[in-house]
Amino acid sequence: MDREWNDSQPIYRQLRDRVVVMILDGVLNEGDPLPSVRNVAAEYRVNPLTVLKAYQLLVDEQLVEKKRGLGMFINAGARNLLLQGERQKFLAEQWPAIHSTIQRLGLTPKDLLDAVATGGNPSAAEKER
Repeated sequence: MDREWNDSQPIYRQLRDRVVVMILDGVLNEGDPLPSVRNVAAEYRVNPLTVLKAYQLLVDEQLVEKKRGLGMFINAGARNLLLQGERQKFLAEQWPAIHSTIQRLGLTPKDLLDAVATGGNPSAAEKER
């Protein structure tokens, strides 16, 4: 996890978001334990209550379960639940601006696919033609 914090949202939300990214990226899988509150607090130099609040958000979202005396573990189906929510969030919040930019610039689906194939390097796309 990244050790830098931004001022745009509380640290506990940023911690929660980092765990979500780790689940989506497959770094944390179903049944895997979360790092202990104490370890995360020490490693990132934050208050243990901040870590606990982030973990509680994950429990509230049914992504993580507490096992008394053992710790917290990623729930079965957590990744699929996150994918569904994150896709909806992307389509509602980010896609409209991206779509507007695509239209404003007159980009075609081929332009976009070429950009993916060349890593966004337009001169590489010209060489392929």
